[in-house]
Amino acid sequence: MRSLLNGKRLLVLAFAALAGLAVVLFTNEPERAQIAATASVAPPASARAEGEPVAAPSAAPAAAASEAAQAANDPFVIKRVLPIDGPIRYGEWHWDEAGVPPGPIVITVDLEARVISVFKGGYEIGASAVLLGTEEKPTPTGIFPITQKARHHVSNLYDAPMPYMQRLTNDGITLHATKVEWGYASHGCIGMPEPFAKKVFDVTKLGDRVFITRGKMVQTGDSLVAS
Repeated sequence: MRSLLNGKRLLVLAFAALAGLAVVLFTNEPERAQIAATASVAPPASARAEGEPVAAPSAAPAAAASEAAQAANDPFVIKRVLPIDGPIRYGEWHWDEAGVPPGPIVITVDLEARVISVFKGGYEIGASAVLLGTEEKPTPTGIFPITQKARHHVSNLYDAPMPYMQRLTNDGITLHATKVEWGYASHGCIGMPEPFAKKVFDVTKLGDRVFITRGKMVQTGDSLVAS
């Protein structure tokens, strides 16, 4: 009987021990789950330790914005062209400098289009059809500074009036006013309608550059002085 009771007592103690372990396991499980959950969530930015590295934003947008701002401030980048529909006819010219800020003058001449354009700080303020030289006496291409200006000038070679003359070369190539009509040509000079030539004369100064090219197309955003 004693051994049976002892056996029952042992079973009861064993059962009680098992039950106690189960209670301990059950009551501790949610706490471990909570710890696991909080461990998997990154701390908020405000809780970051001082000196903890933070990913730097990409520099590409800032570089692009810097380039755009630089181009916008470059007086030799084309910012506007005059809204002219179709080709410019002989005798036709356009001028509009309203609201254009101060800036350097650059003149371009396209021998193929037979057009002169005047840019002020990158804004086109004038454009006109022009007379050019012939095959025997062509208008040269290149970059030419204005070296002399005279409102009333007579050609030393041809004894012909050249109002609003602006000299480009020592051998007689100039900008000047003339009658710009179909069927006429110059001896290499760039001839402009007189009202337009006067406007060009008034905005230029010695040293301003004239870029004479053949068939070079430019548009907004291009550089006027790039080689």
